This record gives sequence, structure tokens and C-alpha cells, in this order.
Amino acid sequence: MRIVAGLGNPGAGYAAHRHNVGFMLVDALATQYGFDAWKAKFQGMMAEGVLGEAKTILFKPQKFMNDSGTPIKTILKFYKLPPSNLIVIHDDIDLAAGKLRIKCGGGHGGHNGLRDIDKHIGTDYWRVRIGVGRSRHGIDTYNHVLSNFDAEDKLWLTPLLDALAHEWGLWEARGADALMATIAQKNPPPKTAKETNGDKDGL
Repeated sequence: MRIVAGLGNPGAGYAAHRHNVGFMLVDALATQYGFDAWKAKFQGMMAEGVLGEAKTILFKPQKFMNDSGTPIKTILKFYKLPPSNLIVIHDDIDLAAGKLRIKCGGGHGGHNGLRDIDKHIGTDYWRVRIGVGRSRHGIDTYNHVLSNFDAEDKLWLTPLLDALAHEWGLWEARGADALMATIAQKNPPPKTAKETNGDKDGL
């Protein structure tokens, strides 16, 4: 059994924020694999179902991002699961928009949700990092992640979430590297302005 937790902030006003991409992916997984209806429990919203051949709980903590650790610790303790049975999906501003990285363990990279989880359960859990990049318009980090994905972002965001939901079973069948490679092939991240200019210049 595993728990797949998406990070975000609760409430309709935050739903389309870059910081809420973890919520967006667990919603996509719930729809793709026909999970049970969401219900309130463990200071979060949970839905039960199966991913691959494993019983899975999708989880959205309903405390604010900086307090994500308490609900996650509570649900792990209730089901008597080690942190290694936890997958956390979150945004990453230091990863280019549309890029995907998956690994177990590591640092929080300044992400306050991960920082709080680390404080409560340690670092031995899986992380799915979805790159949202830094602002193209010079907006500071705080306001960038707490603002909606714009029309340009949605050109890569919607196909990426759809592909991740559809191909998720590759993780169990062939490992995280296989999932990352397939997503990168089918949904390459958008080129940056520097890459685009380089192409135009023949570089």
C-alpha cells in the first residue's frame, strides 16, 4: 500500500496557483483510475483506489503548504506505513517549466511544504518535482508561486498532467526512470527564450 500526496493550499482561491500543481496531479490520477469519492480525514482529503496493482490512497493535506507535515505524519501513522511508502508531488521553481524529476530522499530545496514534511517524518520518501520555473516577468518567488498558471503555461501543463496520469503505471512496472523518460519523450518541456533565440541564430 502507498500514499500519493499532492501538495497545495486549500480553498478555491488557490486552486489554479502554481503552488497547487500537486493537488492538480492527484485529481488527475483520481479521475484516470476511477478512485472512490474524496472524503475529509486526517486533516486532509483522501480518495482510495488502485494504481497498478497496489492499493493507493491519494491525499491532499488541507492545512496550508507550510504545515503539510502534520497531516502527512498523521495518515502514515494511522496506516502504519514507513516514509518510503509515501510519494509527494510538488512544484519546483528551480526546475524549468514542464520538466519532471522523481527521486527518493534529498533536501527540501527551500520548498516550505517539503521542509515541514522533513521535520515531521524525515527525508526517506519519494518526491515528484514538477517544474514551474521562475517568472518570465520578473515577479518575486512568493507572488509567482501564489499566482495562477497563465495561458502560456497551460500549453505544457495540461498535456503534462494528462500524460503523467495516463503513464503512471510505468513507475511500478519499470521504475521511476522509465516514467521520466517516457514523459520527456511524449511531452518535452517548452523551450526557453534563450533556447529559442539560439535556434534562430543557428546555434
